Amino acid sequence: MWNDEPLTIVHLLFSYNLHLSWRWWVHCKGWPVVLDVTGSFRQGGASRWSTQAMLPFLARFLGAFLLLLPYVSTLNAQGGPPLLTNDPVTPDRENWEINLGPMPVLRNTTKSVQLIQIDVNYGLTDRVELICEIPFVWQKDAGQPSTTGWGNALPGVKLRLIDGGENGWNLSTFPQVQIGGSAASVKKGVADEGTRFLLPLEVNKQFGPLNADFEAGYFFPLDSSASSEERILGFALGHKFTPKFETLGEIYDDKTMGSSDHAITFDLGGRWEFHKGLLLLFMAGRSFKGNSSGQPEFLGYGGIRILLDHYGTRLHSEK
Repeated sequence: MWNDEPLTIVHLLFSYNLHLSWRWWVHCKGWPVVLDVTGSFRQGGASRWSTQAMLPFLARFLGAFLLLLPYVSTLNAQGGPPLLTNDPVTPDRENWEINLGPMPVLRNTTKSVQLIQIDVNYGLTDRVELICEIPFVWQKDAGQPSTTGWGNALPGVKLRLIDGGENGWNLSTFPQVQIGGSAASVKKGVADEGTRFLLPLEVNKQFGPLNADFEAGYFFPLDSSASSEERILGFALGHKFTPKFETLGEIYDDKTMGSSDHAITFDLGGRWEFHKGLLLLFMAGRSFKGNSSGQPEFLGYGGIRILLDHYGTRLHSEK
């Protein structure tokens, strides 16, 4: 039976090929316990994933999630915007983290700017984070008039699985659902039509003065032939020069499966806490390839992070 001792999660396996499997090996008072969540829902060799076929796996995943929840340990870290790569951080319980800012991605044929990227995070517990992201987009294709509209919303839940402390290995998973855009936004080309399920893993480790983050994830289309499978990989390094100022660097690999759409970018940025509970976020980068490749000639982010505690009624300050 489960007891009130914290569990130490020692292994997590994710596999994708005709089936999807999550397996946790955990120890409780020296006895190994295995939680195995498997779902086989690939439809005949086709490249689509239906909502109905996904439901049994998602139900098992949620059951294991709730079973593990009381035993997951804590972690102190910081990640996310202005970077594309996420890490295992979650806000403290009943605390809010709100990131607001524009993000331009400029290519030789398309100029796209998230005029405001709204990223709202809430600490449901010390171990679980509720998240919703949505951008308002301005876009201009070569030879076409500019358009604006809301992009795809991405609600999700982040669960911290392993906490190795400041010098150990840390791991989280961050499932999200990319909701299909409105008919108007899809017509304008600022949002995708179909709904997709994103299943990533985030790993964090401190190496001397550098904090390293790695993220790998996969988008699974659920209900539309207009959606595509997509693979993301991110690697980021950070260094705190002072308790209030951190520099960042990142390499990000984003590939749409079954097409030539494949962008590998690098960027540099930072975070500066200029007031208690308020951080300035900034980042700039581009593709490794030339301007004629169709990859981003420039991408950036400039915004603010607002940290709130006491049920969101006051700015957060470290005690």
